[in-house]
Amino acid sequence: MSWHSMYKSSKFRHVYGKAGSREQCYEGIPITHSVHDNHFCAVNPKFLAVVTESAGGGAFLVIPLHKPGRIDPHHPKVCGHQGSVMDIRWSPFMDNIIASSSEDCTVRIWQIPDGGLRRNMTEALMILIGHSRRVGLIEWHPTCSGILLSAGYDCKILIWNLEEGVAVKMIDSHPDVILCMSFNTDGSLLATSCKDKKLRIIDPRSGKVLQEADCKSTRVNRVVFLGNLKRVLTTGVSRWNTRQIALWDQEDLSAPITEEEIDGLSGVLFPFYDADTHMLYLAGKGDGNIRYYEVSPEKPFLQFLMEFRSPAPQKGLGVMPKRGMDVSECEIFRFYKLVTLKGLVEPISMIVPRRSETYQEDIFPMTAGTESALSAAEWLSGIDRDQTGASDIINRVFLEIVLSHKQLLKMVFKQQDEIRKLKDELGEKDERIRQLELELKNLRNT
Repeated sequence: MSWHSMYKSSKFRHVYGKAGSREQCYEGIPITHSVHDNHFCAVNPKFLAVVTESAGGGAFLVIPLHKPGRIDPHHPKVCGHQGSVMDIRWSPFMDNIIASSSEDCTVRIWQIPDGGLRRNMTEALMILIGHSRRVGLIEWHPTCSGILLSAGYDCKILIWNLEEGVAVKMIDSHPDVILCMSFNTDGSLLATSCKDKKLRIIDPRSGKVLQEADCKSTRVNRVVFLGNLKRVLTTGVSRWNTRQIALWDQEDLSAPITEEEIDGLSGVLFPFYDADTHMLYLAGKGDGNIRYYEVSPEKPFLQFLMEFRSPAPQKGLGVMPKRGMDVSECEIFRFYKLVTLKGLVEPISMIVPRRSETYQEDIFPMTAGTESALSAAEWLSGIDRDQTGASDIINRVFLEIVLSHKQLLKMVFKQQDEIRKLKDELGEKDERIRQLELELKNLRNT
């Protein structure tokens, strides 16, 4: 078979990664030395949050996104936890709300003031107590602002109703530590990976395990739903101790649809999926590179596109929500990379090269907005609703306004440049006139 038959043309074939300049980085951050396999970083269009080294408890920094540069060593922190912070997640609906989990067995909800912190924050908006051991993972519901999930080392997942501040469900179907959780698009299904090497698809409202894969030959570490494709992707380690990815049908976990070995490195491989562009990004802990693929429902299911390379190893990666992209630069994804040795957070933009400066509708389809599609009570009663509709229209209008604003600025700068050139020319002509007047005067005197 010719290689041409396997090749699939793609508008994302030439996507490239662009690291931020030094002026766009955040420096002097005492990034945590914790060995827990989390990202320790969360970002939204207003703030960047990073878990830091802290004596006498857990803490994390919250930095206004528009203030890059060297961070003051005495910059205020969120430091209300009694133990080390293990995970942080911004609410997808409210940019000032962030959740954190800790070794002190609690989950806390914080409200960050506009403009950032002016002093250390110790008082949480809400303290959620229910786990008997440290809480390693938290996950916001994708369509309901009042639902949050937490997974602890007590092998339990708790579903919290934040509108009432109570745990409404306990999922107790894992015999060992939960390594990863992922919601599908409308939040009706939950995929989990566990230390017992099993992949599970769970109905989160009932706690019932709908599908289960016994990955005896593979140690599954991370799992992610692939949008509306009814597929689940896992990353893990094969029996030959090589890192690999596997694609599964969410309705039949008897065997993977396809498996692919990546390399022989040892760091956990983190998957990031962009449902808008159907692109998958793979970044290994301790690696300096980010691989990216295009996902399709037919063969070849995973089409390798390219790889972003960097000499600096990453401890974790934060991901900017789609509404924070720079559409004028055709930016479709943005990472915030933690570089522990340098105390640095570096933005990395994934860009589609386009000649036109107009809005590129084909690479920026309708995306989730900030309006919650459901209340906690509605979701708990069994209602499912995608995060689409009016919020998407608002988001599109917002993107177009941003683009129009940038185009207007370019026109203003261009006009200012032309005015400056005309002023220079006028000055030169004035000087020439003065010289000619002097020459004429000298001729008359002679």
